[in-house]
Amino acid sequence: MVNPGGSAQPPPVGAGSLSWKRCAGCGGKIADRFLLYAMDSYWHSRCLKCSCCQAQLGEIGTTCYTKSGMILCRNDYIRLFGNSGACSACGQSIPASELVMRAQGNVYHLKCFTCSTCRNRLVPGDRFHYINGSLFCEHDRPTALINGHLSSLQTNPLLPDQKVC
Repeated sequence: MVNPGGSAQPPPVGAGSLSWKRCAGCGGKIADRFLLYAMDSYWHSRCLKCSCCQAQLGEIGTTCYTKSGMILCRNDYIRLFGNSGACSACGQSIPASELVMRAQGNVYHLKCFTCSTCRNRLVPGDRFHYINGSLFCEHDRPTALINGHLSSLQTNPLLPDQKVC
């Protein structure tokens, strides 16, 4: 297991010495034939899991990702934090430690996930409408949508991607 930004190789273990390692996940001794080394720690194969999907990371690849205190598989990292790392509203980069909101594949800072009309922040649990690249709160949705004339436009419940696991 290799994590971006971490060391790729475990420290050498003395030949012939029986040195027990402690698992960073459960704290127990690792007596298994195989162990994983990720994020500068040793892990039982069963303990190094994706924080979202619970997949055992040693079984699905050779890479894991860490962000916002979570250990993630590649698919969940991309799903939660996107590929670009830039906010769709302001264009600024999104720091690794920051939570995000997402709509129709676009990623936003929490502070930028706002109604295009009233500028109020949309929070988890709010309903919003995503129309031609703009976000609208339930109150400010276009009148044509209320009257049912914009059937081709999408209305969505708020999907917070800060930790949708």
